[in-house]
Amino acid sequence: MLTALSIRDVVLIDRLELHFRPGLCVLTGETGAGKSILLDALGLALGRRADSSLVRAGAQEAMVAAEFAVESGHRALSLLRDAAITAEGGSIVLRRLLAADGKSRAFVNDEPTSVGLLRQLGDSLVEVEGEFAERGLFEPANHRAILDAFAGNEELSHLQRQAWRNWREAEAREVDAATALASALAEEDALRHQLAELDSLGPQEGEEDRLSARRSLLQNAERLAETLREAAAEIDGNAGALSALARASRRLERARERAEGFLDAAFAASERALAETAEARSLLEEAARTLACDPRELETVEERLFALRALARKHRLPVAELPALRDRLALSLAAIEKGSENAALLIRVKEEAREAYLAASARVTLSRKEAASRLDAAVAAEFAPLRLARARFRTVLSPKSEREWSEEGCERVQFEVSTNPGTPFGPISRIASQGELARFMLALRLVLAGTSAVPTLIFDEVDSGIGGAVAAAVGERLYRLGASLQVLVVTHSPQVAARGTHHWQVRKSEAEKSLVTRVEELDAERRREEIARMLSGSVVTEEARAAAASLIAAEGA
Repeated sequence: MLTALSIRDVVLIDRLELHFRPGLCVLTGETGAGKSILLDALGLALGRRADSSLVRAGAQEAMVAAEFAVESGHRALSLLRDAAITAEGGSIVLRRLLAADGKSRAFVNDEPTSVGLLRQLGDSLVEVEGEFAERGLFEPANHRAILDAFAGNEELSHLQRQAWRNWREAEAREVDAATALASALAEEDALRHQLAELDSLGPQEGEEDRLSARRSLLQNAERLAETLREAAAEIDGNAGALSALARASRRLERARERAEGFLDAAFAASERALAETAEARSLLEEAARTLACDPRELETVEERLFALRALARKHRLPVAELPALRDRLALSLAAIEKGSENAALLIRVKEEAREAYLAASARVTLSRKEAASRLDAAVAAEFAPLRLARARFRTVLSPKSEREWSEEGCERVQFEVSTNPGTPFGPISRIASQGELARFMLALRLVLAGTSAVPTLIFDEVDSGIGGAVAAAVGERLYRLGASLQVLVVTHSPQVAARGTHHWQVRKSEAEKSLVTRVEELDAERRREEIARMLSGSVVTEEARAAAASLIAAEGA
């Protein structure tokens, strides 16, 4: 609730400090005393449009600070957390400085901030109902949330919003999958051709290196064969190394028997040499057989090697990566086949999510319809005492087209009134007169008091154009409303003023050869005097004082 209001240099106000309390707070005073200036000043602190004409003549700057106390969990605290601004003990101070040139600065708890945040906070803390109201029950955009709060739809609305998000996410996944599948299908023929080409050639791991080595060998086969023949001739034959080593080994073996072990090592070495030479001969023979290949093998090897390299160039990658490319192409084609199945699955998931959203929305719609009937009846019950007996109020739920559906449901909600039988229904702000408008708002606010997230309501001239029993009924309802919310009312009605829990008088006084607005909280005696003035006019009589005392006593204030 609003706990304090500090104003400096706003129009006729030089310096003013006000402290407010819970309940029904009334502000009274003669016409032109400056009551509207108080609301304009408060509007500055709440982030409303700044006008340099509000700066007091001769002053360089106007200042307004409004202090609020809020309970934990209030939306304003969430806004502060998002803006990294602390609120010690649930206290929030909105401050606005307005220079004479029209430039303004905004502060929250002494932290510089934007006017936009100031307005968001102001809208969450105060609602002004009256001639200058810009938010609240007048605004059709708020009617759906107001009805949901009255219906107690918090849990149902949460499920509806979650179902909406699930549907949107499923739809996005289905669209992405369909787009990817369409792109893949457009490439399917090319992929299949490329895979067939690779399968036909059948590249193997490390094949290029093996073919290159074989090609090099085959290209040098003739020269290598000659070398092999020459090497074999040196080993084989009567004059070859193998025959010489065999003869040497036999001689050493005969002489070894007489050498008493002296030649054993030499004999062993000669045997090893003979064995190694024999193995060399075998290897030469094997190499010769290997070289004795099909004369067309070189051509075959080169054709294979060149085919591999040509395919690699086509795909712009090394030959060594052809096997991996083949695997990737096969996976892509498999993914296309699986993608078709997945796309069909995602379509089913999307449709199921849509049905879940429609089911959740149907539950919300039913709850809204039931709540609308209760709301209409409760508001209508308040009309007769407020001299609105011929008026009718209704809550209209209009289905939206599917493209207009949202996380808030499938219908729009609007409050409408008809002020006289036979006249068409229409939006409250367009159909009702100013006096009727204020009383419509009062009736609605009274019915909705238990659901309001805004702790402070301000009624400006709610008693315009009424008096007597109707004014008394307005006062009684404002008092009832003050039991659950802080209510500030600017009034000219003594019946309304008599209902106030707290009473302030707004008046003009002369200070340093200029008029200034003063606001004073009234004690019981001065309150009676002010209500007497409201009853009798400029000359307060004893009869008026007695009537004021009687009125206060009758209202139980």
